[in-house]
Formats: sequence, C-alpha cells, structure tokens
Amino acid sequence: MPILALLAVSGFLMADSGPADSIEAFGYKWKVPIASEWAVDGAGKDQVLRMLVAKPSTQPRRPSQYALADTEPFESVTIQAEVRRDKGSLILVYAWKDAGHFDYAHLSVDEATKQPVHNGIFHVFGGDRVRISQEPGPAALPTPDWTPVKLTWSGKTGEIWVEVAGKKLPSLHGVDLSLGAGRVGIGSFFETAQFRNVRIQGTKAVQ
Repeated sequence: MPILALLAVSGFLMADSGPADSIEAFGYKWKVPIASEWAVDGAGKDQVLRMLVAKPSTQPRRPSQYALADTEPFESVTIQAEVRRDKGSLILVYAWKDAGHFDYAHLSVDEATKQPVHNGIFHVFGGDRVRISQEPGPAALPTPDWTPVKLTWSGKTGEIWVEVAGKKLPSLHGVDLSLGAGRVGIGSFFETAQFRNVRIQGTKAVQ
C-alpha cells in the first residue's frame, strides 16, 4: 500500500479510537483529547472536574470534547453526579464503542420543543448525532446551579432514563439496541461544564 494511503488509514484509526490523554478524578482515570484542556480542583467530596476549552464539532456533527472513564465496557450502568453548566448545556456519554459509535444524554437550559437538538437522548452511529427521545418535557438545567443527576442504562433492553434532582424527565428517556455494552463519559457538545461527586456503578460486560 502506498505510504500516503497508509498514513490516511492510520490517521482514521487514531481519530476513531477516541481520547488519547489521561487525567484522574473521583477515583477513576479518564481519557480526554488533550489533558491541558481540563482541570481537577480540590479533593474528596470537594473535588471538581472542570472543562477549560469548548470544542464545537460540526463535521460530522457529534460531541468530541468529553472525558471517557478508563474502565471495561458496561452492559448496564448508573452514573450519578452533581453537574453545573457554564453556559447552556452538558452531556453524559454511555454505550461508547468508539469515537463514531456511542449514545449520550444532552442536558440543557432549553426545552427540546423549542430547540430539538437540545435536552434529549442522542445516538451516534458513524455520522451526525440523531435524536432518539421525545421532545416534550421541561429543560433539564434551567439554572446554572449545581444539580444532582442520575443516568440509568441497560444494554439488554436498550433503555435509558435520566433523573434530574430526583425526577425523571420525559425528554431524557430513550431506547437503543444497536450498540450494546460500552464505556461512559462526561463533557459537553459545544460548551464547557463542571462535574463533582461522580460515581459509576454497573455490570461489566463479559469478555
């Protein structure tokens, strides 16, 4: 194979393999695109993971700026955290296979009926993200305050629910059976956000 073709294939594989740098927070190691674009402040219950740089992704239109927990894939998982948006939104990633195949929950100041690409469950399968949850429902993060959230997902049923401040939101419920077991992450699509008290519990996939 010509050298240029080999370089092109190599570049594609690296881009598709996901984040490359590593940071530590909440008792986990996290893979991130560039470590200097994230900050970990404090310790214990006061520890906060902050995004310093927003990286809008338009070609294809799907998130790329997230911290991916360096764990084995989960066939079912629960993520609990306190989150704080810096501007309008943040995301929780689940069922991550690679940089082009994963699902995520988008938590926003917007209601999806007013902005359909916000405040919902989205699916990435090799191209642009696609909404897989209904639009009606309240905004997940109407204020910039610290807010408790809980994501619960089953790879067997494909069902995902996100609770915000103890309440399930109808626009943050979906079903996707195409991906199966995968890893989880936290971040934002077009902006920056902060996370604390992140806990991950689940059943790891059988290898």
